[in-house]
Order: sequence, then structure tokens, then C-alpha cells
Amino acid sequence: MHPTSPAIPRSLFLFSIFYGGMVCIAGVLGNKQVALGPLAVEAGIFAFLLLVVVSSAIAELHGATIAKHLVWFGFIPLIFSILLVLLVLQVPASASMEPERLAAFELMMRATWRIWIAGIIAYGVSQTLNVTLFDAMRRGKGGLLWLRAAAASVLSQIVDTLIFISVAFYGLFPIGELLVGQLLTKVVLSIVMVPPLIYLFVGLGRRLDGHRTLSTAVRPE
Repeated sequence: MHPTSPAIPRSLFLFSIFYGGMVCIAGVLGNKQVALGPLAVEAGIFAFLLLVVVSSAIAELHGATIAKHLVWFGFIPLIFSILLVLLVLQVPASASMEPERLAAFELMMRATWRIWIAGIIAYGVSQTLNVTLFDAMRRGKGGLLWLRAAAASVLSQIVDTLIFISVAFYGLFPIGELLVGQLLTKVVLSIVMVPPLIYLFVGLGRRLDGHRTLSTAVRPE
């Protein structure tokens, strides 16, 4: 009889798949600027906030170590999606493809090396920071899940914005106004969106795992 390895909790398995999808789609959505009343932000923020929610939910359900591993493994689909985009851009388009469609595709998918690098760095730092802050507040006996999730999201999104805009655009044009607008919008969205979503994902995770606790499911560090 060979010893059987412990099964992966359903919530961890399903949330990890969802997380990988959001990592890949965030950059694509970021090509559109959306207006939210007086605020304007790139649409990729919605996917990034879902990344924040999912990593925080996994930290709550299965511990910070596993949540950080999820963030680090997220580099795999992120980097491979970038490489695939670069490869597809180099492959000649079919002669039957409409020129307008080809031009639109290349306009949307092309980016400078600074934008690619900025996205990778900002993702890794901000998502790791989110999990670290969320877990630190939990260890500090912070009982309010929504407050821990919102506070960690706000701080990590501030860092994300500072890194991405500075690395991608500093020296190309004045970035002060862009920074302020993006920071304000992301802080507001973190406060409005993250609290209800964290309860949704944690509740869903507990149902998927049969209400198992950390001690009976995956032990954290």
C-alpha cells in the first residue's frame, strides 16, 4: 500500500484556477479606461481587486504561506501569457484577416518593455504585501474580516499604483496627475468592492470545504 497524499481542499483548487485566469485577463482589460462618475481608471483594476480578494480569502481559509505560494505561482500564467502575446504578434497574420481587426488587435496587445516589466513587478510586490498585511492583522486578533481585507487592499493597491506608473511612465511625461487619479480611484474601489466580496469568497470556500477549519483542512505555517 502506497501512502496517499492528502487531497487538495476544493476551495483551494477552484480558487487557484480562478486566480490564474484573473492574472491573465487583467492586462487585457487594462487596455480600456472606464469612467466611474468623476473617477477614471483602467478596467484591469476589477481583475486585480479579485486577485486581492481571492488571495485574502485563501489566507483566511488556509493560511498566509499557502496564499503567498498562490501569488508566486501566479507568475507562471502571467509570464507565459506575456510570452504568448509576444509570439503571436511576431507570427504573420492571415491574408484573409480584415486590416481593421488586425490593427485593433495589435494596438490593444502591443506594449513597451517598461509596461511589461512594471506589470510583473507591481503584481508580485502588491499581491505579496496584501497577503502579508491581511495575515498580520489577523494575527493581531483583528476580528473584522471586512476591515482587514479593505485595509490590506487599500495599502497594497497604493503600492501597486506607485510601482506600476513610476516604472512604466516616469520620464516619458509628468505622472503626478495620473498617480493621484489612479490612487484615488483604487482606494475608493477597494473600500467599496473588497468587503462584500471577501465575505462571499470566504463563505463559498467554507461551503466547498464542508466548513472545515484551518486545523482540519490545510495547516498554515
